[in-house]
Amino acid sequence: MNYDQTVNYLFNSAPSFQQVGKDAYKEGLENTYLLDEHFNHPHRLFHTVHVAGTNGKGSCSHTLAAIFQAAGYKTGLFTSPHLIDFRERIRVNGVPVSKQFVIDFVEQNKDFFEPLHPSFFELTTAMAFYYFAQEKVDIAIIEVGMGGRLDCTNIIQPDLSIITNISFDHTQFLGNTLAKIATEKAGIIKASTPVVIGETTEETKAVFLEKARLENAPIHFAEDEHNILGYQWDDKGQFVYDTKSYPCLEGELSGLYQIKNTNTILSAVRILKTLGYHLDDDSVRKAFSHVCEMTGLMGRWQKLGEKPTIVCDAGHNVGGFEYITEQLQHIHFKQLHIVFGMVNDKDISGVISLLPKDAHYYFTHASVKRALPEKELQAKAEKAGLHGQSYPDVHTALEAAKKAASPEDFIYVGGSCFIIADLLKFHTL
Repeated sequence: MNYDQTVNYLFNSAPSFQQVGKDAYKEGLENTYLLDEHFNHPHRLFHTVHVAGTNGKGSCSHTLAAIFQAAGYKTGLFTSPHLIDFRERIRVNGVPVSKQFVIDFVEQNKDFFEPLHPSFFELTTAMAFYYFAQEKVDIAIIEVGMGGRLDCTNIIQPDLSIITNISFDHTQFLGNTLAKIATEKAGIIKASTPVVIGETTEETKAVFLEKARLENAPIHFAEDEHNILGYQWDDKGQFVYDTKSYPCLEGELSGLYQIKNTNTILSAVRILKTLGYHLDDDSVRKAFSHVCEMTGLMGRWQKLGEKPTIVCDAGHNVGGFEYITEQLQHIHFKQLHIVFGMVNDKDISGVISLLPKDAHYYFTHASVKRALPEKELQAKAEKAGLHGQSYPDVHTALEAAKKAASPEDFIYVGGSCFIIADLLKFHTL
């Protein structure tokens, strides 16, 4: 098989949550342990940082990986989902896993894993751990797929665990209260292993404190450390933070939600230093100002054009859109255009209720089975007072927005990671 055939084989042989949703979800770690044993426990050969949370875990994972890279550590990075190419999920020093490795991994091992019927994510996680061991990385930043307690990344014994925040997402798997969701994500807290919590509520903080007590794990609440003293946007639209340890820290990621991510990351860096990692000031500064270049991060308040300004963001739930809509209120434009699509297992009504009513909407759907049909989305939005037209794909919707927009207008594209994926494929080709 060539690379494209191999990736198609992975998607078709192992059900992918990215493509089909709940039908791909497998509860329990039995397959994960069998795969781990088959590959001789590769995750034991390198250090790890484990990152969970409802929102922000991707940005935090990429930035931490960039910090370690800049400091001279050979750094693995495992994230999901991918936007354009499967290989985005598995990187070493920012470079995606090679196509040949993916081909060889499948061809050499499919006789073993086919009888197991593993999920796509179980197989991908095993591939990542095996690749990092083969590459002899010093450390790998491992992003949880979903939840934490039963996530197949949870077989690792990290040096540090991070939980960014808790809000409502994947409630059909993780629970319908913040406390239940926090309990699942707190599953990554390990015995005697420090954990950084980015944000809490009264009910989630109690869950984290209790889990840390049971595990005798030192717990640190980033929101209580107040690492950021102030911030502003520079003339390039990027953040300049005034922090306790890094005055005038330039941040390439300019989404409003990155303020709390940055606070969490700085708390994590402080703890990692106490564990013996040499993360100097220059490395932190380089990583924050060049994280996209260093790690390939895409889709976080990413500017794709000017006159009109075009920005996309991968926020896809109520927690994410609370920040996105607030940021849109801070931007000066003549008219706001929103290219918008969602998948069918999210809190669609909750997100729609947050969207500005004075924007012109271009309802569409992504090229995954989970995508909500654009006509159905439009009907839901119109009931909430949002008006526009529907389009059969993201490309057509964006072209319509660009045609209708003046140079002083602002076009926002979002609602789902998969909307961004389709958008970036078009902009990359």
